[in-house]
Amino acid sequence: MKAALRERGAALGFDLVRVAAPDAIPEAPERLRAWLEAGRHGSMGWMADPDGRRAAPRNLWPEVRSIVMVGVNYGPESDPLAPLAQPDRGTISVYAQGRDYHDVIKGRLKEFAGFLASRAEADVKVFVDTAPVMEKPLAQAAGLGWQGKHTVLVSREFGNWLFLGAIFTTAALPVDPPERDRCGSCRRCLDACPTRAFPAPYQLDARRCISYLTIESKDHVPADLREGIGNRIFGCDDCLAVCPWNKFAVTGREARLAAREDLIAPPLAELVRLDDAAFRKRFAGTPIKRTGRDRFVRNVLIAIGNSRDRRLAKEAIPLLEDPSPLVRAMAVWALSRLLDGRSFSGLAARHAAQETDTNVLGEWQEGAARLAETEHAA
Repeated sequence: MKAALRERGAALGFDLVRVAAPDAIPEAPERLRAWLEAGRHGSMGWMADPDGRRAAPRNLWPEVRSIVMVGVNYGPESDPLAPLAQPDRGTISVYAQGRDYHDVIKGRLKEFAGFLASRAEADVKVFVDTAPVMEKPLAQAAGLGWQGKHTVLVSREFGNWLFLGAIFTTAALPVDPPERDRCGSCRRCLDACPTRAFPAPYQLDARRCISYLTIESKDHVPADLREGIGNRIFGCDDCLAVCPWNKFAVTGREARLAAREDLIAPPLAELVRLDDAAFRKRFAGTPIKRTGRDRFVRNVLIAIGNSRDRRLAKEAIPLLEDPSPLVRAMAVWALSRLLDGRSFSGLAARHAAQETDTNVLGEWQEGAARLAETEHAA
């Protein structure tokens, strides 16, 4: 049965197919509890696990007897960190440069689960980041890879570039041996983080993670973390891309996982002009669309502020009147970093007096104070 599963999985485009037992991650409940109690999940309230379903698969589905974990390689064709050297352009995480992986994988996984159900005469449930399932610990237990010091799954065959999916089944399948931790003394991933999101190896504080700040967070980005974001406008690949195990990785092969050219280092000036309709059209079918136009433009404005390119100031000025306070606030912040004190004060005289949002007003005040201090020091 296992051989047939792997053969069918490979035919459907799964690069790895392994099996874990439902009780293979007994340490997960305590680790999750400690992470949540420390508040490191930020605003991701859905990570809370009051009934233990996330940490214990049998609490999610009592009948489950085996968990089939699959991995799909999405290794980039080029250096994902190269766009960081182009401050007038945006850097988008590799996983978001093409079709939404949920759409890519789920259809295949349902077909794969149907094959398993038919062959084993068993019930199945399919999960692709759509239910309280701890995919990475289960993937390690199944032998797909191990969770590195950056908490991301690392594979000997595919480095840091694997999409994961899970099939819960009532079939009793032989399990695969777990993968051992192969990080050794290396800490490149920890040292590469621009916002110092790792308080210790194997621990992530999502509140400082650029992926969380640019994708999950619906709020204003804390001022002390904005500069570290650089021109990363959707996600961050730094900790993944520096891992030495990537040298063994094979780049993504399927056209359905290929990056779209317009999502590789797109011009910030082009992106910041997007209204809601243009945003939806441009990012249809990608993970970026789920974030929404306002949060995305917020991210683009942070990148514009970090660019130090004064030519981009003219792109931020119209957004001082944007309906979204998230956008207005970051337009003010960007302009405070691109303009001189006199120019900034002129804009403040026209716009701050009409502002009603306290966060935006705070950006006007902090920007003016920062510029006055800078010009005084000069």
